[in-house]
Amino acid sequence: MNQNLAFTLVLLAVLGLLVGSLVYMSNRPPDAQGGGPAAASPTGPGAPEAPATADPALLVREDSRHLDDVEDAPVTVVEFLDFECEACRAQFPVIERVREEYDGRIDVVVRYFPLPGHANSRPAAAAVEAAARQGALEEMYARMYETQAEWGESAQDRSAVFAGFAEELGLDMDEFTADVESEEVAARVQADFDDGVALGVQGTPTIFVNGVRTPSMPSYGVLAEMIDAELAE
Repeated sequence: MNQNLAFTLVLLAVLGLLVGSLVYMSNRPPDAQGGGPAAASPTGPGAPEAPATADPALLVREDSRHLDDVEDAPVTVVEFLDFECEACRAQFPVIERVREEYDGRIDVVVRYFPLPGHANSRPAAAAVEAAARQGALEEMYARMYETQAEWGESAQDRSAVFAGFAEELGLDMDEFTADVESEEVAARVQADFDDGVALGVQGTPTIFVNGVRTPSMPSYGVLAEMIDAELAE
């Protein structure tokens, strides 16, 4: 009799733990694994569906940064990126190939989307924006990805490393430092992030071709197919 009672109590305890776990998981916020409002992946269970075509007013602003700016271009590629994101670094050569193959025919725009889980993503974005204000957007953009393995995934502030990049590029260091530390540049980075959130961006890289969101981590072939379809219209 005592053995049956003990067995019953153990069984009830196990069932209680299972029920508790199920309740916890069902109430768990969607970003619980991402460290903030943007997860490490652009898609996933519980993620809201992105609209079929993104609002063009949110995709590209007057002050958005263009890697390639072609007058009356029929196609615009927009990437929301985080310079500390390894997936973005993997996407970088694909975007560079697209730029080379479609040179003079498409616009390529970069939008800052620093993920909360990356300690140096905002300082990196601020450094790129400060360099852009001196006409060195492309050089600093490329330098970030080419050196990411040296400074990424660090809990320490690597702003001094970014200042070193600016010095190597021959930028005016007083102007660069003032811009990096300015509220204006911080607001500029935040504005890009806010537009991304409004568009349903949850992680990086997130890429749009003429407002249509691509699959996660699109290959060159996928991007080329989407661009060619738009150019053919």
